[in-house]
Amino acid sequence: MTRAFYIGRFQPYHNGHQYVLEQIAKSDDEIVIGVGSAQLSHEQANPFTAGERVLMITSALKTLDLPIYVIPIEDIKRNSLWVAHVRSMTPPFDRIYSSNPLVMRLFAEEGLSVHSPAMYGRELYSGTEIRRRMLKGEPWRDLVPESVCEVIREIDGVERIREIARDDCDV
Repeated sequence: MTRAFYIGRFQPYHNGHQYVLEQIAKSDDEIVIGVGSAQLSHEQANPFTAGERVLMITSALKTLDLPIYVIPIEDIKRNSLWVAHVRSMTPPFDRIYSSNPLVMRLFAEEGLSVHSPAMYGRELYSGTEIRRRMLKGEPWRDLVPESVCEVIREIDGVERIREIARDDCDV
């Protein structure tokens, strides 16, 4: 049995994440998903809470037929201790999937098996691009799973993004 670990900020969870996790599910028996920067929310780059991101992820992955654990992980701002921090917050895992060079380096330095999954439409499926589209009123719903659209609607996420992007001169 193998248990994979995949970490991201998921601001928001999108079809690129979905593709990568569906590929991981083909080769691993269980998946641990780390919701990074869990302490951040209500910021332009991090508009959603950890709980909202957990809801997005779990609702989008209901179709996968394997155990999935979604764990919020707060930043500790000490890279040399970060892997130990992650391991203390998660179930044990055998493989790490990431395309983030720092994440890959930190886990490799600890002797763990690191795999870089093929990115899926990275220029389009990007949290930055999706948040930009939400802010500008451009189409974004086709870039995320339908269940994520429902979560964003439920929490009034688009309006949140627009409000936190304003400054006091806009009031």
